[in-house]
Amino acid sequence: MTSLFKKSTILSFALMLSGCANLSVGNLFSHYTAQTDETYQLVKNGEAKIAYSEEAPEVGGPILDNLERGRIALLSEQYASSQSDFEIAEQEVRVQSDQAVISVSDSANQVGSLVTNDNLIDYKPADYELGYLHLYLSLNYLKNNDLEGALIEVRKANYIQEQAKRDREKDLRSAEKDAKKQGVDANVGAILANYPDVGNKLAAVQNGYLFYYSGLLFETNRNYSDAYIDYKRALAVAPNNKTVIESVQRLARRLGMRNDIKMLEKQYGAYQAPNRSDSRVIIIDEQGIVPQLSDWRLRLPMWDSQGNFVQYNLSLPYYKQVKREVFSPLKVNTQSVATDRLSDVTLMARNDLNERMPAMVIRQALRVVAKDELRKTSRNTKEEELANAVLTIFNTLTEQPDTRSWQTLPSLISVTSLNVVAGENKIQYLGNELDFTVKEGHTVIVWVSRQGNSVTWWHKQLGEI
Repeated sequence: MTSLFKKSTILSFALMLSGCANLSVGNLFSHYTAQTDETYQLVKNGEAKIAYSEEAPEVGGPILDNLERGRIALLSEQYASSQSDFEIAEQEVRVQSDQAVISVSDSANQVGSLVTNDNLIDYKPADYELGYLHLYLSLNYLKNNDLEGALIEVRKANYIQEQAKRDREKDLRSAEKDAKKQGVDANVGAILANYPDVGNKLAAVQNGYLFYYSGLLFETNRNYSDAYIDYKRALAVAPNNKTVIESVQRLARRLGMRNDIKMLEKQYGAYQAPNRSDSRVIIIDEQGIVPQLSDWRLRLPMWDSQGNFVQYNLSLPYYKQVKREVFSPLKVNTQSVATDRLSDVTLMARNDLNERMPAMVIRQALRVVAKDELRKTSRNTKEEELANAVLTIFNTLTEQPDTRSWQTLPSLISVTSLNVVAGENKIQYLGNELDFTVKEGHTVIVWVSRQGNSVTWWHKQLGEI
């Protein structure tokens, strides 16, 4: 078999196999951020309804595409469509996690990606993304007055996030083993040392939004022990959030947690118990959307199989430092509401990328070396020179970063609780108004999501909590 025929056979076979997964012209020669930028900008600028009305590019695979569609539908007040999209995404995640043994199609993913790029590997959501999938499923159930369905989803979220973390650690160990076999492990450190954000890796960021929201649902359902546990987890993430502090103190008193009450009073002061007749509103406020992943190009220096010192080009995803968007304050009955931060999804996204980066660098290092070795199997004929030139161009064009992420998630989430007069009230934002009614001694939750000058919101009665 000639070298030219061998190259053509390997390349064709790899592309044929990768066709079982995510093969497309876009994924071969571009990346997710570039292909979805128009939709992203529409959502970022508060034009989710326009994005929803347009046909979004299907380039992320069945899980990621449905996560994005579900979120855009939610922001467009298309709640039934949002629930359907999220349920499809959940079903696809379940199918993916149930594949305990690598199938032929999974092998095809890996072979195709070794000749092209990571975009041909099926997308595995980050653990924080799985948490938000079930959080939004839960919110849709709550919007539909289904408290039990909402509670089931928050129970799922914590278990699935922990399972995803274990799977990611397993993937890293497997990648490190492959790197040692191929002799590229010693070079990975040089890449990571020059990679932005990885040098000062953030501590693991937990989802205070999910913890507080689940605590609120448990308390509404009179499951005070579980509510207290989740409120305390939220407090660990957001130790200065006044609403979370009050929730922990309230439940500690209800459950008679004397030692906890003493420690809480020592740190935060005495708890001011509300009057039974006091009415209040709890505002969960989502702001903006997370930044897109960008393309970072750098070099991998090492010796090739022929003893030559070469520098291979790598293309990796990273988050640029961008200025956080500042939103005008919400108003309740014309009075401005102070923002009290609960969760930062941008930090979660950066942290997740940092954790995945070693395995990602190893995979790409193995790939660029394999591509170059294929190109070098030449007999110096004119046909071989042409084949080498074609493969060089192909290698360069297909070396695209994997910038896939759930990029329509909110950037920041705040929660604020305040007393209001029983009866008719309103919340306002840039000329938009949402009317809500609260009974004496009862609590109302208002869910708000803001992008640009646009706002999506609704309210639900939580009763006497």
